[in-house]
Amino acid sequence: MPARTPARDIVPAALRRLTGLIVRTSLPRRTVRLRLTALYGGLFLVSGAALLAVTYGLVVGAVDRPPAVVKLAVTVASPSPTAPAAPAPGTWGPPPGGEATDAVMAAAQRDVQRNMARQKSAMLHTLLVQSAIALGLMSLASVLLGWVVAGRVLRPLRTITSIARDISATSLHRRLALAGPRDELRELGDTFDALLARLDGSFQAQRQFVANASHELRTPLARQRVLGQVALADPEPTLESLRTAHERILAAGQQQERLIEALLTLARGHAGLDERHPFDLARLVREAVAARAPAAHERQVTLRPSTGAAVSSGHRALAERLVANLLDNAIRYNVPGGQVDVTTGTQAGRAVLTVANTGPVVPADAVERILLPFQRLGPARTGRRGSSQGFGLGLSIVSAIASAHDATLTVVPRPGGGLVVTVGFPMATKPR
Repeated sequence: MPARTPARDIVPAALRRLTGLIVRTSLPRRTVRLRLTALYGGLFLVSGAALLAVTYGLVVGAVDRPPAVVKLAVTVASPSPTAPAAPAPGTWGPPPGGEATDAVMAAAQRDVQRNMARQKSAMLHTLLVQSAIALGLMSLASVLLGWVVAGRVLRPLRTITSIARDISATSLHRRLALAGPRDELRELGDTFDALLARLDGSFQAQRQFVANASHELRTPLARQRVLGQVALADPEPTLESLRTAHERILAAGQQQERLIEALLTLARGHAGLDERHPFDLARLVREAVAARAPAAHERQVTLRPSTGAAVSSGHRALAERLVANLLDNAIRYNVPGGQVDVTTGTQAGRAVLTVANTGPVVPADAVERILLPFQRLGPARTGRRGSSQGFGLGLSIVSAIASAHDATLTVVPRPGGGLVVTVGFPMATKPR
């Protein structure tokens, strides 16, 4: 059988557990308000103790000076040899009709000094006790006032914490809107409101992006399904009809591939760059212009490159995509007989690429909109898009790649129609 624990050992163990539980539950949580209160009380206690010590030292120095009565007693202690001197009022002196002696005067002086020492000790003790009591009371009052003041000062923080706890992805439109003076807490509240605004905008843009991407991907999928159903529903299909149906299905698949590739490039541009390598921006422009010369000739658009030295650093493949998208956009949204001016060079410590094209007039208030994904300037989407038309991702990809390279992007409408796009890349020392 297991040994039983004696009763005398159970009671102390229970008391220890109960004491530990009381201590854990009674200790307040170490909040900022409690720490500020302790700081206020501690500072007041230290400063009050220092003031008390200085006052005590000054009083001790003042009472250490010899009193006037002792000086008079010493003067009387040396009588004149010719006649006894009458004692001054309130001082020790010889009895009337008697002769003063040194022993009597010394005893009187000792008696006076003892009385003054007792008075000094009693006065200093009273001063010390009363000052300590006053310091304790004022320290308690300072702690209470510090608790109240800290609570009032930290009230905006409690508001921020409460609202931030209630805000979720579906209520990012809420704001703190703190009132009061423009102090650090008000600045913190305004910063939190600005963060909520950016998050709200990002969530809305993400939802819109997903909806637009779903729409763009659904169109070629629906076309493929319809083409396959029509081919299967033909009771007497011919080789030519089947070939035509398959060619259309392949064209729809290529359209999906281009869209998916554009979406991946856009996501990669938003992700940023892990490594940077030098590349020659002028060389990228020359290669891109040579590759798009047939498309420009087909649309009766003249490409006019002017490539100066422009060495930057970053991701070469993404930079190639940026140049290609700018040229494709300038050729696609142009007019017959139009032109595209492509220039590279160095300006203000940056490798600058400028693409200016003729074309339809672009409203100034529409420039920011066309930098967003799936935004176009033209009639609404009808689902009947040719292979040469884009998805509305060209300039948004350019913006994402420029941001990943820490490059500046400027888009300005031309007065006669078209756009002027300028991208300023950071400079590098040598090309890759």
